[in-house]
Amino acid sequence: MSSDGQAARPKWEKTFTATTAEQTHALAVALAAVLTAGDLLVLSGELGAGKTTFTQGLGEGLGVREGIISPTFVLVRIHPNLPQGTRPGGPDLVHVDAYRLESAAEIDDIDLENTMDSSVTVVEWGRDRVEHLSESRLEIDLHRAIGLGSGSPSASLDFDTEDVDEPRTIVMRGYGPRWPGAPELGAAMEGAV
Repeated sequence: MSSDGQAARPKWEKTFTATTAEQTHALAVALAAVLTAGDLLVLSGELGAGKTTFTQGLGEGLGVREGIISPTFVLVRIHPNLPQGTRPGGPDLVHVDAYRLESAAEIDDIDLENTMDSSVTVVEWGRDRVEHLSESRLEIDLHRAIGLGSGSPSASLDFDTEDVDEPRTIVMRGYGPRWPGAPELGAAMEGAV
């Protein structure tokens, strides 16, 4: 980071609303179309905000193996790109849950550097822990209209079936030379404000 703090400021910010899990999923599918190996995404948001739903959409758009769930207890799951998927020969998806990690040093211990260049890396709960991994990143904050507060994460608590129509505000910010401007996401961005 430069001495004047420039690296800490996003190059751009987009905000949009998803009123259903399907809209959150669709936004992520659209974003996946512009992602390449080496991209780092940092997802933040309270429990049930849709981080795993968003990651499932990324996985679909990247054409990786189905079955994306929160890696809460294993910390890292690697979802390989499938030859018959939507993007044959595309990058794998590395899905990290940093909730139980307390520092950048603990992130280094899980050795993400070995997969960063060949994969899209998504880190839930990664703010202030993973910024050192890449000079560029997308930060995506998902907020529920009615937050659940803090607590331990749960693989099943992401867009509960009882609240799938509760609006989510999704804020996307781009940092570094890879993201000089917001990606064109077509119809998925129509709700942007």
